[in-house]
Amino acid sequence: MKKINRVKRNEEFQKIIAQKQYVASKVFVVYYQPGLSKYFRVGISVGKKLGNAVIRNKIKRQLRMMLKDLVDLENQVDLIIIVRKPYLGKSFNDNRKDLLQLLKKVKMYGNGILNDKEIIDESI
Repeated sequence: MKKINRVKRNEEFQKIIAQKQYVASKVFVVYYQPGLSKYFRVGISVGKKLGNAVIRNKIKRQLRMMLKDLVDLENQVDLIIIVRKPYLGKSFNDNRKDLLQLLKKVKMYGNGILNDKEIIDESI
């Protein structure tokens, strides 16, 4: 994922979280805010309770790959994804399905952020 598609600054994280628009599951919490920037942007937060730096960076890389497949980067929405502890107990595919379900919920709230191709692929 390109740098232009990342939320990095603490102020931006706090602004998106302060809107209190979110969907949650046992594995992820996804905060979203439509139209804050010209691009699709995502910020990933992985706490120290999940493991050391190597494990946390691996989780972030996996999430970026999931998002690369699932999300249409043409949309103007900002996401903050917070990873919870049950992430470690599930497989990559189970976590991906969980994230897809949350992104579908975000789409229902008026932000068409998913790739339509991905939704078709998941229903087959």
